[in-house]
Amino acid sequence: MRVGVIGAGKWGEALAYAMSEKNEVIITSRTQRDWSNFTSLSEVLECEYLIITVPAQQVSQWLRENFVFKGQKVLVAAKGIEASSGRFLNEIYAQYVPEDNLAFLSGPSFAAEVIRSLPTALVINSVSETTANAIASLFPRFIRTYISNDVIGAEITGAYKNVIAIAAGICEGLGLGHNAAASLIARGLVEMQRFGKAYGAKDESFLGLSGAGDLFLTASSPMSRNYRVGLGLAEGKTKEAICEEITEVSEGIGTAYALYEIAMARQIYLPIAAEVHAILEGKSPQQSLRDLIER
Repeated sequence: MRVGVIGAGKWGEALAYAMSEKNEVIITSRTQRDWSNFTSLSEVLECEYLIITVPAQQVSQWLRENFVFKGQKVLVAAKGIEASSGRFLNEIYAQYVPEDNLAFLSGPSFAAEVIRSLPTALVINSVSETTANAIASLFPRFIRTYISNDVIGAEITGAYKNVIAIAAGICEGLGLGHNAAASLIARGLVEMQRFGKAYGAKDESFLGLSGAGDLFLTASSPMSRNYRVGLGLAEGKTKEAICEEITEVSEGIGTAYALYEIAMARQIYLPIAAEVHAILEGKSPQQSLRDLIER
């Protein structure tokens, strides 16, 4: 198959590499790359299959200004909630692509390991089993794919785990130890599931690759951008300074703001996400720790 990848960051590059095992892959992005398979957006949009890695906080504008639907099957490979509106990615994409042509990628996956062909397991989430299976068939042998129809569950787990990863980075940066880290991740999973239930997400999404799997990965390693955001916050750095250092998009920051607004509006109890939001707004991490323990 001819597969087009939109977004040439580390994740887009890794997915283009992985898909090239079985398919002809071309890639495009806003930033020019000196790659043999790099081409124009118009050419990529002609592909039958598209993989889009445009970050959650930018995708609404990007779709409005650039996307043309031509019957493509679209795999969304970004994770997050739009901070300005509180919309999930499936809600944003539904304005441009029929639901049956959409799928969402979830599960534990660092780009640096995918590009080394290390064993990985991911979930293709779609309301259309036909579309999910067709997209799953594109993946290489070193990536095991599972199929799910719980799109909202995948959306919530993929977004929420980034916020918990920021909290885990703060925990590490403050030197709180393994006991605290394990407790934080476990309670983070409970909090994520509580939020998901408010939207009708399935329990199995939180206990499988999309939820626990991805959470354990991103909340335990400095390979995670969001974890590194937490390390920076523990040092007293501002979110602006941290983002400038990392140079990549940290989806957890925008998602923390979105979760805070949703929790306030819908009265959902999200103590960890609320403290991450407060720290991003300038609250002392040490005070947040005391407030979490004493609540």
